[in-house]
Amino acid sequence: MAAAGPSAEEIRRAVDLAYRALGVRERTEVELRGVLERKRVEPAAIEAALEETRSAGYLDDARYALRFAEDRRALARWGAERIERDLRRRGVADEHIEAALGAQDGEEERAAALALLAERFPRELADDRERDRAWRLLVRRGYDPELAYEAVREHRRRALA
Repeated sequence: MAAAGPSAEEIRRAVDLAYRALGVRERTEVELRGVLERKRVEPAAIEAALEETRSAGYLDDARYALRFAEDRRALARWGAERIERDLRRRGVADEHIEAALGAQDGEEERAAALALLAERFPRELADDRERDRAWRLLVRRGYDPELAYEAVREHRRRALA
């Protein structure tokens, strides 16, 4: 005998929990699934809740990836590599990550790296140790090592001018 699907009450509970979780902050599908699993919602009810929130426009990994990338670039001054790592960790599909990262060109990322250096190192980078600290900061923030090197050199040139 086949197992019966989730009850209407269980589906309603799953949908309510999903909307409550999305009301706190935007989440990816993987994150929302995890929230519902931790609340011990039946798998079939989870699928129903995900479908409901998707069709209502509240669950959209592509939109999430774009907003996340924009916020991290502008507010935390993260580079593309760190944004990509974090989106992967959150379960965002590769095509959504590529679209979100493709929204910024290399010159914008270079300008963001220079702005971060100007903020954190307002004076000239006096010696190799200072330049190394600046480079490591950029790499930790997810900038490509080559771009970080170029940004440190440009920052130094601007400070000397």
